[in-house]
Amino acid sequence: MPTDSPATPDDLLDAYRFDLPPGHIAERPCAKRDACRLMTVERATGKTGHAVFSDLPDLLPPGALLVVNDTKVAPVRLFGQKPTGGAAELLLTTPVALLAPESDPDTGWTHAPASGLLRVSRPPKPGDRVDFAPDLYLTATQRGAFGHTDFVLSWRGSLPEILARIGHVPLPPYIRRADDATDRETYQTVYARDDKLGSAAAPTAGLHFTAELLGVLAARGFGLARVTCHVGIGTFSPVRVADIREHAMHREWIEVPEATAAAVREAKAKGRAVIAVGTTAARTLEGVVREAGEMTAFAGETDIFIRPGYVFRTLDGMVTNFHLPGSSLVIMLAALVGRQRLLAAYGEAIASGYRFFSYGDAMLVR
Repeated sequence: MPTDSPATPDDLLDAYRFDLPPGHIAERPCAKRDACRLMTVERATGKTGHAVFSDLPDLLPPGALLVVNDTKVAPVRLFGQKPTGGAAELLLTTPVALLAPESDPDTGWTHAPASGLLRVSRPPKPGDRVDFAPDLYLTATQRGAFGHTDFVLSWRGSLPEILARIGHVPLPPYIRRADDATDRETYQTVYARDDKLGSAAAPTAGLHFTAELLGVLAARGFGLARVTCHVGIGTFSPVRVADIREHAMHREWIEVPEATAAAVREAKAKGRAVIAVGTTAARTLEGVVREAGEMTAFAGETDIFIRPGYVFRTLDGMVTNFHLPGSSLVIMLAALVGRQRLLAAYGEAIASGYRFFSYGDAMLVR
């Protein structure tokens, strides 16, 4: 949104850019999820420390409540063909769990409006069709900017089963390799729920947790609560304005069950830290308070943009990965720990050989 007040350094996108050597981008995950490196950063001082992720129970504030995002990544990268024979590639961004299907009993086909990023040789016109399999196709309805396309998705049978058969894991564009069979396991958290299927990207901070580590955390008295944020392509969308106050954040579907809202309220009342596992869990918790006015059960959308100057209503800290220069995720972390302290920590991480992005190492802000 336009603003008349002068910009401060915290308002300028260039202030969140930094040089990242390509060799620091992780192409593969650690052999063991919780064996990655973990940097700790103190919110109040910027002081850093170094550990491994399995040390997390020793590093969290006593009695902390961890809030995780239980969405499930779907194999929503699809390769198809136009009737003319031209190739097409689709990243389905409407969560499968949120589709509103209508079935035709006469034909056996099911149809639902959806959206995604469609890559074709020529922009599609309304009515254009792309076939992905004998039992799955789309019909374009409207073309937007940067490849965003609205369409009607049509299938026969079980859509999750079709996607599992022909779909590809939607690895982020900065991982410059094709997905393989191992990504179906490693690009998924151990607590993802089948009934929360549909994310076009993983909530990657959660990739470091193992069932064993979750058991240790529970035995040590740490709480665990779940929210759902279906991660869309917006998580990769660059900030395209010089003044970040003018950035329009993408909308994401979020859900907070009453049990989680109650756990957060209790933790805050008792002075226990609330730690979001990942930026999507953070957006969900803070988004609920913005949309509903309080921490309560909620299901709906939020376009909250957390940047320096934002006053956190819920979070006391975050488990997160190392993010892209100039991204909305780096800007969110700067709001939590301070821009200069965050950039200093990132510089230290680069100098120390930390691995960045989805399959990379982790950070605990406390």
